[in-house]
Amino acid sequence: MTTTAVLSPLTIRAVEVMLPCTDLDATVDFFLDPLGFRLDVIMPADDPAVALLSGHGMRIRLERGATGDPGDLRLAVDEPQALGTDLLTAPNGTRIHLVDADPPLAIPDSAPLFELTRDDGDAGGEGRAGMRYRDLLPKRQGGRFIASHILIPEGGPVPDYVHHHRVRFQMIYCAAGWVRVVYEDQGPAFLLQAGDCVLQPPGIRHRVLESSPGLEVVEIGCPAEHETTAEHVITLPTPEVRPDRVFDGQRFVRHVAADAAWEPWTSAGFECRDTGIGAATAGLAGVRVVRRTDALSADDGVSTVDVIHDGELLFWFILAGTAMLHSQGRPDEPLGRGAAVAVPAGLGHRLGEHSGDLEFLEITLPAALEIRTATPL
Repeated sequence: MTTTAVLSPLTIRAVEVMLPCTDLDATVDFFLDPLGFRLDVIMPADDPAVALLSGHGMRIRLERGATGDPGDLRLAVDEPQALGTDLLTAPNGTRIHLVDADPPLAIPDSAPLFELTRDDGDAGGEGRAGMRYRDLLPKRQGGRFIASHILIPEGGPVPDYVHHHRVRFQMIYCAAGWVRVVYEDQGPAFLLQAGDCVLQPPGIRHRVLESSPGLEVVEIGCPAEHETTAEHVITLPTPEVRPDRVFDGQRFVRHVAADAAWEPWTSAGFECRDTGIGAATAGLAGVRVVRRTDALSADDGVSTVDVIHDGELLFWFILAGTAMLHSQGRPDEPLGRGAAVAVPAGLGHRLGEHSGDLEFLEITLPAALEIRTATPL
């Protein structure tokens, strides 16, 4: 018999955390002041041995003479050091950790790394809502970025829920198939189709509803480890449509490939469609799709000029075709569909031997990444 089967007939009305204590009076007084709990029940009246307290969304049961570890409690507060310490100890030994209720987003201070992965046919591990995740940056750029090739092989309804992320930057690009999604203040659910992408600003509520068989999306976010919070109040779609709403300094972007205009890229013979994410993030990040043009013939794809950048991130994901990555001091690397590479600042590099159908996703931080000729080794 499973735990669910045991609990299914029950109507749970309250949950208590039970803590042992020796001196009940002193422990109760500590939880009342300075911690701000309230006393709800005490018994028996002639010789109290049990006290029930509540506050801050939880209930505590103190039992005099009970055994066991007095445990740890984390209190999220506005000023963790207001009492001169971030660790208090109750008379019964319970450790009270005072933590920042709204801590700054932690971005690891690590140098950019060269990382390259290829699609070896492994669908990756199962992640949230049953989706398959292939890690595109296994070293996570020292914790600064996470990039995933996300697959839903079977398609159909996705067991997702309304949620949001605490991030600095997050982008979703549909590489194959389609997925139906809905976003806070952005109107009814819509299809994200192959070639389309969205910028998910920090904190925007959203939900994945269903997908086609063989869905493939590329997701990149900063920092690598970030919180995903389930939303229990807001339902989607929201009644208002506010396309210009700003979420923590960024605007939602829905880039539709079918409506996009192409413009010259940084290298001759290539063109790109800009997704508008650079403007929506005030220059923090840029996302473009780059492809060969007819001006560059299929057998004229050898570049001999190395370039470098000084940015935080230069990331490529190959959507179609092939190319050879040349990097100073490193062996040449053939790139095919599904390959991903992060080229660090200061590393001389070039893409050569392009196939005529080469197309790739480019993500840069900042949006206007300065590219210049590298000094020959």
